[in-house]
Amino acid sequence: MSDTPKNNFDIDVVITWVDGSDENHAKKLEQYIENKDSLSLKGFVTRFNQVNEIEYCIKSIYKFAPYVRTIFIVTDEQVPDFLKNDSKGFYHNVRIVDHKTIFSGYESYLPVFNSNSIETMITRIPDLAEHFIYFNDDMLLINKTSVSDFFTSEGNPVLRGKWLGYESSGLKDFLKKIGLKKKRVSKLTYKQMQENIAKILGFKKYLKLSHTPISMRKSVINTYFERHEEVMVNNIKHRFRVPTYFMIQSLGVHLEIQNKTFRLHKNFQLVYFGSSDKALWWIRHKLLSAEKDKGKLFLNIQSLDLYPQEKLNYILNWLDKILK
Repeated sequence: MSDTPKNNFDIDVVITWVDGSDENHAKKLEQYIENKDSLSLKGFVTRFNQVNEIEYCIKSIYKFAPYVRTIFIVTDEQVPDFLKNDSKGFYHNVRIVDHKTIFSGYESYLPVFNSNSIETMITRIPDLAEHFIYFNDDMLLINKTSVSDFFTSEGNPVLRGKWLGYESSGLKDFLKKIGLKKKRVSKLTYKQMQENIAKILGFKKYLKLSHTPISMRKSVINTYFERHEEVMVNNIKHRFRVPTYFMIQSLGVHLEIQNKTFRLHKNFQLVYFGSSDKALWWIRHKLLSAEKDKGKLFLNIQSLDLYPQEKLNYILNWLDKILK
């Protein structure tokens, strides 16, 4: 990865990560969770479990986004194994940022065990560039990208999404009742976290994001929170998810829309795996098709830890081939 960006402004990457198999983390989680039965539910523990996605994520950034200056991994007193073993300093652009650092002044809300709270504070990372891209650890790049895939020449974010109206809770309940909508462990859905902040900002509809990296600007978020500290506090004060929570990514996106400082890209350019139930032949076909389509930039595989071993081996071998 080059230390010198190929554009006229620095671009960083921020990734939130947790190793749920870490004994200290598990003890901390058990100490604070009220419903101990949740610890045996796949839909709950998959948020904390990992199968080394973070290493693949960072390797993909190194290979396909060499213009990135620094990659910040936000975590709770943890370091990924591949960084611990990096004796040659290959990952010299990667920095670990602890929750205590970004929650400075708000330490009373720690520890937290939901990504929404943690993401809310990422713009408080020391030395974070004004322009940055937010990744979940299960988001990867699979083809060469350029700065213009994320920011315009003026530095405005390139957004990927589609406009949707709000979904009523009555409709959700009805669809669940007749079996057309899955009941979830969490009462908070990906869509709802986006709807919540759009409503707070006064939008009549919202731009629905998908599971792609999100282009963001630090000053836009920080300025809003300086004026609306109560909104920030309401989004960090619970250790686990609550129905009122919102996505910081969606906050940034809708603020840019209000300011008319964005470019909308309607094609998500995404290869998405939402379920481990798909047959192995389907997985093979989808990944091989993605390999041939240079227009696909992003790969997101939800809950990779839930995949049966044969499917998991195939996916990881494919990633090894793409990222070598």
